[in-house]
Amino acid sequence: MTPLPRPDLSTLTHAEKDALILSLFDIIDGLQRRIAELEARLGQPPKTPGNSSLPPSKGQKADRAPGRKAGRPGRPGVARALAPDPDRIVEASAGHCPHCAAALGAGDQKIVQVYDRIEIPPIRPVVTRVHLHGGVCPCCRKGFTAPVAPGLAPGSPYGRSVAELAVHLHYGQHVGLARLSRLFRAVFGLTISEGALVNLFGRARPALAAAAARIEAELLAAPVIASDETSTRVAGRTWWEWVFLGDRAALHRVAPSRGAVVPKSLLGAVRPRVWVSDMLGAQRGHADAWQVCLAHQLRDAQYAIDAGDAVFAPRLRRLLLRAIAIGQRRDGLKDSTLRQYRADLDRRLNALMALDPGEKNGRRLRGRLGRHRNALFVFVTERDVPYTNNACERALRPSVIFRKVTNGFRSEWGAHLFADIRSVVNTGARASLDPLQAIRAALAAELPPQAA
Repeated sequence: MTPLPRPDLSTLTHAEKDALILSLFDIIDGLQRRIAELEARLGQPPKTPGNSSLPPSKGQKADRAPGRKAGRPGRPGVARALAPDPDRIVEASAGHCPHCAAALGAGDQKIVQVYDRIEIPPIRPVVTRVHLHGGVCPCCRKGFTAPVAPGLAPGSPYGRSVAELAVHLHYGQHVGLARLSRLFRAVFGLTISEGALVNLFGRARPALAAAAARIEAELLAAPVIASDETSTRVAGRTWWEWVFLGDRAALHRVAPSRGAVVPKSLLGAVRPRVWVSDMLGAQRGHADAWQVCLAHQLRDAQYAIDAGDAVFAPRLRRLLLRAIAIGQRRDGLKDSTLRQYRADLDRRLNALMALDPGEKNGRRLRGRLGRHRNALFVFVTERDVPYTNNACERALRPSVIFRKVTNGFRSEWGAHLFADIRSVVNTGARASLDPLQAIRAALAAELPPQAA
């Protein structure tokens, strides 16, 4: 803090001294308010992943007791299944007894153990050299070149299988470009520069964008959409990656805004039946009904409890856990039973909202839920509505890892390409496809030729 200038009091008149004293009182009043605010903040409990929206990576893990090994819950052992079609079979038979050296025949022994030994053969790229013929037609005197098979057109030497693997390793497994170039050379015997990899991703953009457009159309037909967002870096600026989940589609979008303009531009005139999200203002008002994420509310209730609220937050937490337990049993309950449960939860919430918590965090929590109480228990009678948006957070987790590994994107097209790839991979997972299978399906259309 810059020290205040010290005036020469001997040169001041009585009126000037009075004005100076009054201004100092104003400064003291402001400092006292600031001190009181800081002291109140010091008395609050720390924010943790258990009582706030801080990610698990920000939490402090407790030390394990010395001498105690970390173990997993017990489960029956499972032996690795033998390969159904081994490439070769070795019969290991003894020619003589290892004890007395007596000769042994086939009838003296039997199979006592069967097991597989697995090796990965040396990997080398398959190179197809094309001698493209052409000339001048002796009849019409026009130039011509011979047609080639699909996938062998002139241009980049790297085929679709290289593109599939490069996209998967970089965007799916978070292998940086420099390491990816070295990996291709060391493991696959293929020399490919970082620039060639970027060109390869550029060639893959149209097919992946087309796949993302199909995913978007399927998402917009979903009656229930869940959404969440996380920050990312694009060309040195903070952007936001959004995810929108339907029953069969997962769409990612990267935009410079965290505002409602992003979901509005996606939906257009479409209005889903239910929207599932946290309480971010930009996530509200996009559907006929809104289901707020109860996992976030449980953490907020826990923070109020940690801060000293013993009136409202503990009862709210029990009510939310009761509602979640009902949601977990929905498949075995009749519609009429669910309606009765919903009415009971609303009555309990009414009684809860009548309480007057003395602690300020409890009052703040009650006020916020009072404004959005109709969004708490929509899922009870709507069987296809989840009670959390945890699936969205899981869908964004690989993006957070990618951000930590790469520090973001140098270009906007790279960020949009990443969003398309995450859309393809997460949608594929809903159809039981692993990431590489989903990428292969998206790149099934022939990649356009590009100069090497």
